[in-house]
Amino acid sequence: MVSPPPSSRAPRRGRPRQLRLAEQVAGKLRARILAADLEAGSLLPKQDELVAEFGVSYPSVREALRILENEGLITVRRGSVGGAEIHAPGASSAGYALGLALQAARVKVSDLGDAITMLEPLSTACCAMRPDRGEVVVPVLRELLAEAERQVDDAAEFTRASRRFHQVLSSFNDNQTLQLVLRGLGSLWAAQEETWELTLTDALNEAGDYLSLDERREVLSAHGRITGAIERGDPDEAERLSREHLRSWHWEMQPGVQGQVVDAASSKLRARYRAQE
Repeated sequence: MVSPPPSSRAPRRGRPRQLRLAEQVAGKLRARILAADLEAGSLLPKQDELVAEFGVSYPSVREALRILENEGLITVRRGSVGGAEIHAPGASSAGYALGLALQAARVKVSDLGDAITMLEPLSTACCAMRPDRGEVVVPVLRELLAEAERQVDDAAEFTRASRRFHQVLSSFNDNQTLQLVLRGLGSLWAAQEETWELTLTDALNEAGDYLSLDERREVLSAHGRITGAIERGDPDEAERLSREHLRSWHWEMQPGVQGQVVDAASSKLRARYRAQE
């Protein structure tokens, strides 16, 4: 049987081509966002403008926006004051993407804690090796220590100050790849931790605080020892103290998270990730 000439063949359905066009539009907009040609917090051009610019249909533009929204690069707000708000990818979005992969693989929270315990001490050692640590790193750590000490009687505020201490240890690492990985892991860990606070209150401390006052003071002391090692420029000691502190803290948390799988997909956690950016 002879096939009909190309001109007489039935036209293909429009959906595959529409998707290809949408992916092309999404790719061009993605490139602009990643190159910072489109500023985070600003809005993408309106759909009418995108249709005119790219010469595609409204369904293709809407599909392109859905692609970018699923990637976390924009948030589409509908209504008279709506639009597509741009989000530059960062540590939180990296943590969210990694969290989805870990959740899909049924990875336990304890495994996440082990990864942080292995990697963060390397970043802490890097802080101790910085020649400008006395001017750049140590003053920030000292300020956070003072803030945590002021908040030592408030378990929730103390915990937030302590998290910022660990974020600083990650952010002052000169290796940008390790910095992003650690900040992403830290963001993922913090997102988990905030959802456990009520559970951990019951599991770890019958008095009703997330951390007992003695535990808060021990955390403050450990952070002080780590800061001292960084200030002295002793990377080996800074790394050892950091690993010892993380192991101790994650071990204390085990009763409250035993067997739990990393959670990244809940609506509450997605909102928290967005708030971190």
